Amino acid sequence: MQRRTMIRSLAGAGLLMPGLLSELLQAQDNPLAPKDPHFTPKAKRVIFLFMTGGVSHVDTFDHKPELNSRHEQERRSRQFFKGSGWKFRPHGESGIEVSDLFPHVGSIADEIAVINSMKNINGDHFGATIGIHTGSATFNRPSFGSWVSYGLGTVNQNLPSFVVMSKGLPYGGGQNWGSDFIPVSHQGTRLVPGDTPIRNIRPQAQTKRFQKTELDLVDFFNRQHLHGRGGDSNLTSRIRSFETAAGMQLEAPEALDLSGETADTLKSYGLEPGQTDSFAWQCLVARRMAERGVRFIELVDGDTALDFNWDAHANIDKYSQLAKNVDQPIAALIKDLKQRGMLDETLVVFTTEFGRGPCVPSPGTNGRGHWANAYSSWIAGGGIKGGTVYGKTDDFGLEVTQNECSPHDFHATLLHCLGIDHTRLTYRHAGRDYRLTDVHGEVIQDILA
Repeated sequence: MQRRTMIRSLAGAGLLMPGLLSELLQAQDNPLAPKDPHFTPKAKRVIFLFMTGGVSHVDTFDHKPELNSRHEQERRSRQFFKGSGWKFRPHGESGIEVSDLFPHVGSIADEIAVINSMKNINGDHFGATIGIHTGSATFNRPSFGSWVSYGLGTVNQNLPSFVVMSKGLPYGGGQNWGSDFIPVSHQGTRLVPGDTPIRNIRPQAQTKRFQKTELDLVDFFNRQHLHGRGGDSNLTSRIRSFETAAGMQLEAPEALDLSGETADTLKSYGLEPGQTDSFAWQCLVARRMAERGVRFIELVDGDTALDFNWDAHANIDKYSQLAKNVDQPIAALIKDLKQRGMLDETLVVFTTEFGRGPCVPSPGTNGRGHWANAYSSWIAGGGIKGGTVYGKTDDFGLEVTQNECSPHDFHATLLHCLGIDHTRLTYRHAGRDYRLTDVHGEVIQDILA
């Protein structure tokens, strides 16, 4: 009799008891078990909205009337000012100015803290995208989501602690949600919007009980193998991946099934019934994942392969359609979380890799180049003082003039809201301790509630 046949026979006959194997499983250390933060947190989870390509700050959240008044005037040789083609209007009691590209986001202006003084560490798409995700533009490092998963674990063992929804790939690809030297169990699990967000999600076993018996048996042999190899972290993570995959077959189909959502909810997100490939679908699924205990949820807008993203070298007019795709769903997500009493425990982050230059090489140019020296992001939710604008740039949006915010400061602030001291969240690797913020980072106290 072949080994596999024997094992199946024993499992099928119930001679290898799932209950005993489950107890053995529970006795093992679980890298995704919930962990206590360093101090009482305001937020318990993150929804990270990443706009691929570099969103122009001077056309969205950083109003520059002087730039508009100097439109097409020469700044210096081969540099001409380019004003924004969209009007800015004050919104809410706070009066935060948001351009007409984002009228729905403008309607929740009192919930957000806009940071108009972001400055990235690299002006190249790949380096800047990796920089805002990992804190390093030059070396492979664990992603922000992986650090959060490592630091806090997750409360739902049947779903990944870190989920990424990305129809296309951002610059840098999967490195943006990779775990690098942190155990692989903390890397992001990618869902691809469409008819099949997750492959092989339907169980193939005859019954759930039979599948559980098989999986418990596989786990038993895996752990026997692990026991003689000094607790190898790669093996541990691989074992955990099987456990998570099995759990996802139980819970992910239900989490992705929007048939129970009301018509009013779908309408608020701008989502057509049965639609599964839009950013609106990503936002609604993000709320459902948050409800089910997923710790870190990233939504990526834009596809570098299709040239339909926020990279606007030649044609900034495409911003009208790009913003329309995300504006209503983002605002609906904020309102939905608040209505359900979840916003106070959820950080919603809107960011990009850098801004776009306020100057162009010749009058009439219909695009903007990379601009890492200044750009805008915003945060809403637990621990954040809504209706706040932090930092300033000069009259043209060229340079930060007040309260510069680096990716390290950005990460330190978000970790603080999660109850984590960024200087104490470390991982020992290659003989020294690493952290997300390296040796940098200051918490932005002015935007904290």
